[in-house]
Amino acid sequence: MNYTTPINRLIDEFSKLPGIGKKTAQRLAFHVINMNANDVESLSKAIIDAKKDIVYCGICCNISDSNPCSMCSNKNRDSSLICVVEDPRDVLAMERSREFKGQYHVLHGVISPMDGIGPDMIKIKELIKRLSNQDVKEIIMATNPTIEGEATAMYIARLLKPMGIKVTRIAHGLPVGGDLEYADEVTISKALEGRREI
Repeated sequence: MNYTTPINRLIDEFSKLPGIGKKTAQRLAFHVINMNANDVESLSKAIIDAKKDIVYCGICCNISDSNPCSMCSNKNRDSSLICVVEDPRDVLAMERSREFKGQYHVLHGVISPMDGIGPDMIKIKELIKRLSNQDVKEIIMATNPTIEGEATAMYIARLLKPMGIKVTRIAHGLPVGGDLEYADEVTISKALEGRREI
């Protein structure tokens, strides 16, 4: 069904967002139309401000509203320990644990030849440059446990080996509260590999 041009345009714009299909885009468009003018203005201003005011930290490549970001400029964080993640959302996930006290490096993707993404298309060069300017003792590879995430971790580990920096990989395995019977073979295999004495 065709709506008026402004509604169709709004639906088209919402449907460009990841995970938003035509039906959800339609619901969002009609929700926006039914909002009061102040709320619509506030929403559009928040989108414009986020796009305009967000920068990439010159050290860790994370998104921030300052350069360097608050984590890189925090003297209480251990600068000799860097956790390498795929995406800015992964930084938030790691921070929720309240366990990691080091710094981060955000790759903004993973190596994926099938998708045409090579090592030069993610923030590996920035990591290497950073390591030459900073006294780092350990790099923790926290990429996702996918084929691409594993390949990226191995690629970076091979690059860093000649630099004499310890490279570790986060453990993979069964989630707390999960049932063994529902776990796939790879997850069980990784859980067995990462076992430790109790």
